[in-house]
Amino acid sequence: MFAGLVLILASVAGREAAAQVWPSRSVTIVVPFTAGGGTDAIARVLAEKLSARLGQPVVVENRAGAASAIGTAYVAKAPADGYTLLMTTNSAQVILPLTQNAASLNYDPARDFSPIGLTAVLPNLLIVSPKVPATNVGEFIQYAKQRPGGLSFASSGNGTITHLIGELFNARAGISAVHVPYRTGVQAAPDVMEGRVHYQFDNIIWSLPMIRAGQLRGLAITTRQRSPLAPDIATVAEQGLPGFEAISWLGLVAPAKTPAAIVERLNAELSVVLGDRDVIAKMAATGAEPPLTKGPEGYRVLLAEDTARWKAIFAEGKIKLQ
Repeated sequence: MFAGLVLILASVAGREAAAQVWPSRSVTIVVPFTAGGGTDAIARVLAEKLSARLGQPVVVENRAGAASAIGTAYVAKAPADGYTLLMTTNSAQVILPLTQNAASLNYDPARDFSPIGLTAVLPNLLIVSPKVPATNVGEFIQYAKQRPGGLSFASSGNGTITHLIGELFNARAGISAVHVPYRTGVQAAPDVMEGRVHYQFDNIIWSLPMIRAGQLRGLAITTRQRSPLAPDIATVAEQGLPGFEAISWLGLVAPAKTPAAIVERLNAELSVVLGDRDVIAKMAATGAEPPLTKGPEGYRVLLAEDTARWKAIFAEGKIKLQ
């Protein structure tokens, strides 16, 4: 028993000593998506600034596959030493655990990670074809109800957050429409423009320029409050569906049991970086906003709220993933 206690104390002392000299080499932020997407772009902006703050290179490594599950599981099983981090999303931490078998997912969002903090919120817009004669949410719902099952909506794939936001909107609005999955929201845009598909929900960054050009019509934003990126576009909640909110968010996490001193240092540096004007401007260029809440506790609260929200929505049985 004494020998076992000595080993435990030695292990704890070793971790504390390692935390005191951290970082002594490069830190990797794993992005569970291919390079070039919004999550990847934000990770690279933050990595550049964190490198300067930490005095060591912070590199981004893309480990895509299985709708982000591969890269997420990789970090869950990485050494808890602060040198492998994950730029995660609510798709990985909320949607996949609720829609996939736990055994096949190979990670637990609450058990397997030490949250560092939220990094970004990405608003989504309800956009419709210019051929749809509706200029606000109320008019659109009325138009859809007059054509039950006659409208179609696009998403960036079956079971993705944009698909689920569309299904949630349909359920709350009491309308019936056909889901048409695409590989990306951008891929769906030509069909929505031409009216072959009637509407979709997708990230503000690529859709806003097409709205401004008159190629698409933006009816609403899915955040709780209007976005400074498009203050003239009202929220869904403002337009007849009180309480409606469905956002995409990003967060930085480490493997579970990462030393508290390392998590605290990362959180402190991340908070400084998120307040940098250059970072805010670059994030806005990707359609993202800094989070309203910061730190590990802000991450845990949003994770719990988002999980409860989507779990209740799925329990209603009105959202179909197939």
